[in-house]
Amino acid sequence: MLEIIKLLKDGNKPSLSAAIVNLTLGIIKGAAYFFTGNVAMFAEMMHSLGDAANQFFVYIGSALSKKAPTKRFPNGFGRVVNLVCLGAVIIVAILSYETVKEGLHHFLHPKEQSDGILFALCVLLLGTILEAIVLQKAAKETLHEVGIETSGIGAIPKSIIYLNRAKPATKLVWMEDAVATAGNVLAFLAIIIAYFTNFYALEGLVSMIIGVMMFYVVGRVFLDNARGAIGETDEEMLIHIGNLVMEDPHVKDIERLEVVKEGEFLHVEIVVETNPHQSLDYLDSVRDHLVELILAQKGVTKVTLAFDKDDGITEWKYHKKNNG
Repeated sequence: MLEIIKLLKDGNKPSLSAAIVNLTLGIIKGAAYFFTGNVAMFAEMMHSLGDAANQFFVYIGSALSKKAPTKRFPNGFGRVVNLVCLGAVIIVAILSYETVKEGLHHFLHPKEQSDGILFALCVLLLGTILEAIVLQKAAKETLHEVGIETSGIGAIPKSIIYLNRAKPATKLVWMEDAVATAGNVLAFLAIIIAYFTNFYALEGLVSMIIGVMMFYVVGRVFLDNARGAIGETDEEMLIHIGNLVMEDPHVKDIERLEVVKEGEFLHVEIVVETNPHQSLDYLDSVRDHLVELILAQKGVTKVTLAFDKDDGITEWKYHKKNNG
């Protein structure tokens, strides 16, 4: 129990913040939907509750993924966060379907809004502000994970460039809250336009749009984490680590190099070619140096290194390209 509590302290903080915010918003939007009967508010309620459940599970998964390797699981638990994300998107997919279905019904059979329009607008405005704050935190965390420190609202557009390099949990929070912020704005505008134009079917249309945006997040998160659960190569770090190892004067070539994502971490397996006439003691010191060098790279937690004799054929193709 103490180990679980300790692990939870190291869970992905943006996920926990987003879960709390979305749960609060879901309850408030639920009350607003109960009093107004507004279908756009229903869509936003479903969206917030789905995001809350999703992000809470992701927080738990990101914490458990940091559990130390055991004899039974020598590669660690890094992929737990990918498996949890895959399970969490099922919840969002179900709520997305319900949102689209309810929106379609309202679009085909629109009805006049009930009282409480001002209450609904205030709730959506509050939701937009809170979701934007969480999105900004997720953007800052995204930039932090790639070694860029920044602050202010400018972090959001800047983080888009580096989103694919973010940790799975952070990326999920960023995407969900970007869609949630946009959904709040769309619902807000739909209520105002419908009120002044009597085009009440617009609320159903916006509800369907919000549901489709949720489905888009489901698709992206599913594909990203399916690759992670299988074991995906980090191409950028593979080239970086390969070139770094090739700079060592004792390394003649790299016979094989794998840099596999294990959740938020990287496991490296490498076979280098070297002079076969060197003593085992000498090669052991070279190995220690290379392992220490690779472990110092961002995100790397495990290194398996082996030697093979130099065959005179250069197989590592990125070294000259990136340094020439």
